[in-house]
Amino acid sequence: MCAAGMASTMLAMLTNTNTHTDAFAVETRGLGKRFGGRVALESVDLEVPRGSAFGFLGANGAGKTTLIRLLLGLAEPTAGQMRVLGRDVRGDRAAALARVGAIIEEPRFHSHLSGRENLQVHAAARDRSARGRIDSSLERVELTARADDKVKTYSLGMRQRLGVARCLLSDPELLILDEPLNGLDPAGILEMRGLIRDLVAEGCSVLLSSHLLDEVEKTCDYAAIVDTGRVVAQGAIGELVNGGPRTIDIVCHNPIEAATLLAAIPGVGRATDHDGTLRVTLAPKAPANREIVTAMLRRLLDHDIAVERVAPQVVSLEDRFLTMTTRLGDRL
Repeated sequence: MCAAGMASTMLAMLTNTNTHTDAFAVETRGLGKRFGGRVALESVDLEVPRGSAFGFLGANGAGKTTLIRLLLGLAEPTAGQMRVLGRDVRGDRAAALARVGAIIEEPRFHSHLSGRENLQVHAAARDRSARGRIDSSLERVELTARADDKVKTYSLGMRQRLGVARCLLSDPELLILDEPLNGLDPAGILEMRGLIRDLVAEGCSVLLSSHLLDEVEKTCDYAAIVDTGRVVAQGAIGELVNGGPRTIDIVCHNPIEAATLLAAIPGVGRATDHDGTLRVTLAPKAPANREIVTAMLRRLLDHDIAVERVAPQVVSLEDRFLTMTTRLGDRL
């Protein structure tokens, strides 16, 4: 299928709200959760495509862990529907979660046992095939060399990877990870990122919650941004990042006069001072960057305003998050 065809297919998948489809590893409709008078989640429509890494983004307290607890049947929603791997969670929880692995917050283990022994304890409570996956799961998360060391000697990153190994014992189609990068050092984050991408490449779906926006941008294919219990945006990472206003920074002489001159150019929304630099925000239907930059430079030079530097700004997922949410004080 060509790129345009794939894009059209995905768009249809992401915009179809009238029917359920097995194309999604997780699908919610109007999902809500209240604790007394407090709203934790409200009218959440979420669609996690199969075979993708999907980030559920929000500040602390935005409702990320609540969503995961609902999906795993650990709490009851007050409104809405949930489907996991094509099955209704409330009506058929056992079947829906049979091939789901999950880590909520930091994984817990028996610290006096080795990594292998912890997996043996867990496998004993599952079907017989789980025990046969212990060695391959340890190898998959690169813990074979430390498998017989006591867990109390493991770093946080190693315990997180052991938690993933424990999930792999059930041969999951879907992994749900609550803040898997929390507290990890740079090396641990890199290892976890690589592990998630490898699992997705092998066909597993991964839903992870996080407030580490830069890492989600590097790790995930899709994301949803939640603010005070509501999903304010979701889609492919590229679409979320590129959906905001384009801005261009200009360093020039006489920026006050320059701002007045540039405001008259079609496609320029506004021009303001930004730490001594003239920041130009383009209108939604402005021409391509190259065309409008040429027009701006021509106008400034025609009025004898010297220009030292022109730099289109690269928008990050963090930038888009901060423009879409109200929780600016929780920026972490």
